[in-house]
Amino acid sequence: MSPKQIFRAAALAVAGAFLSGPAAAAEELVVYSARIEQLIKPMFDAYTKETGVKITFITDKEGALIERLKAEGPNTPADMLITVDAGNLWQATNEGLLKPVQSEALGKNVPVHLKDPQNRWFGLSVRSRTIFYNTQKVKPAELSSYEDLASSKWKGRLCLRTSKKVYNQSLVAMMIAEHGEPKTEQLVKGWVANLATDPFPDDTKMLEAIAAGQCDVGMANTYYFGRLVAKKPNLPLGIFWANQQGSGVHVNVSGAGITKHAKHDKEALKLLEWLSSEKAQNLFADVNMEFPVNARVKPDPVVAAWGSFKQNLINVAKAGELQAAAVKLMDRAGYK
Repeated sequence: MSPKQIFRAAALAVAGAFLSGPAAAAEELVVYSARIEQLIKPMFDAYTKETGVKITFITDKEGALIERLKAEGPNTPADMLITVDAGNLWQATNEGLLKPVQSEALGKNVPVHLKDPQNRWFGLSVRSRTIFYNTQKVKPAELSSYEDLASSKWKGRLCLRTSKKVYNQSLVAMMIAEHGEPKTEQLVKGWVANLATDPFPDDTKMLEAIAAGQCDVGMANTYYFGRLVAKKPNLPLGIFWANQQGSGVHVNVSGAGITKHAKHDKEALKLLEWLSSEKAQNLFADVNMEFPVNARVKPDPVVAAWGSFKQNLINVAKAGELQAAAVKLMDRAGYK
């Protein structure tokens, strides 16, 4: 071998070592996220610092991201989809946009009822939709369940958020899974009959209406309550964990899955496992006042102060599977 050939071979060997070393490990991942930048950037920064893997993320509404993945098909740059509500995650799987994965770590970190039965997505934080009340007008002993809010004692005392929001659609879908359509429809009609005013566009406005005495009770996601009382700690608002003598509080998730056409699926799986780990769970949950999905991780002290509760253990995938039925049911019941 000539000196020139030896030099060329050595150069190729060095280049190969370089590509298989730190540079290859520091792959760039692309994440499509329906969670806003301020909620995900701290996690990604921590992961990059720990592993050297650069993460590029694009944020948008969940519907727009799902449509984008469909349009891009095999050409998508996205390795992972992060979104809120199991209904949205179910839709992504129903469109064939996420791939199943096998992971011992995810199996250990994410409870069965908070992940896709076929392992195409996994919950990463838990959000509960429970009952809130005006502490000057209602005693906790008067409260019990979502179903009880349809009883005549709450006539003219109930506030609700619009049925157009996926959070209420998921709640009703899970009630269909538990009770069937006929009973659930009667319950929703009872809610509508008990309304003190028209449904509100968001949970925060509804909670403010309860605090102002416009109504006495309502249902909201807990993190809206956390944000509101952080700004206005003296509001007469109380939290009540629904259905503790029955099936448990309705829970939902924010979660993630690896895209079907991921270019870096192995590295994406490592990120997904890390997000479910004890190291990362507080980062993922605390920033939005949610509950960790990993049972070995304690909630943020503010969240923990709300007390512990029993979760409804019906798989949250039902929120997506029965979403269309829930929307039709709410329309029939006059819930706008």
